[in-house]
Amino acid sequence: MPQPGVTYNHMVVDTELSDEQIDRVFHALAAATRRDILRRAIEGEYSVSTLAGEYDMSFAAVQKHVAVLEAAGLIVKRAEGRERLVRADPAMIARARALLARYEELWRSRIDRLDALLSDEPPTEARPNEGE
Repeated sequence: MPQPGVTYNHMVVDTELSDEQIDRVFHALAAATRRDILRRAIEGEYSVSTLAGEYDMSFAAVQKHVAVLEAAGLIVKRAEGRERLVRADPAMIARARALLARYEELWRSRIDRLDALLSDEPPTEARPNEGE
């Protein structure tokens, strides 16, 4: 419950990821195959067996990649009969995107400060080597 007089921003709470969630997201996105599976899952819902047919690896290997994406919350899996269908979770992707946007903002501001600092300094002249 918020304290009296304190503004509580629900949007910030909803988009914040814990350190553990951040680690899982970055781990999930570290492999090209998982990024490709996620790209496909963003485009539509696919069965794991259909996805497995797209890669030069075993069905079990694709299942493991799907499990990593699912553990990160980037995709959700549901059963339909004997098939397991996967699709992207737009809410978690939005949270991950917000995280990356915050990192981008942080680094852009650091670069801007560095640019400002460097533009205030006069050009340095080459000094002769003192040992010569």
